[in-house]
Amino acid sequence: QVQLVESGGGLVQAGGSLRLSCVASGSVDVMGWFRQAPGKRRELVATITRESATNYADSVKGRFTISRDNAKNTVYLQMNSLKPEDTAVYYCNANYNWRIYWGQGTQVTVSS
Repeated sequence: QVQLVESGGGLVQAGGSLRLSCVASGSVDVMGWFRQAPGKRRELVATITRESATNYADSVKGRFTISRDNAKNTVYLQMNSLKPEDTAVYYCNANYNWRIYWGQGTQVTVSS
């Protein structure tokens, strides 16, 4: 079993920045971030492999950067130029040994 713990969410004004962190209890393979706003389906934000190959949703390209530190079993999401439409609960995700793991989520609220 792998536990994921997110941190770094909060309230920020439009145009501001936040950095999310997610620590896994052990080594994992692909990691990523998803988000879910009220009344909307959960959507992929970004993913990253152990070799640091990345994938981003079109809505965040150029604004968000995903990275990881394999020695610390940690993935980060640097969010810049935040918009109100980025408001959502952000969930950390990890894949390992044919299983998918999820964090509890961290709230990101962007005010106008």
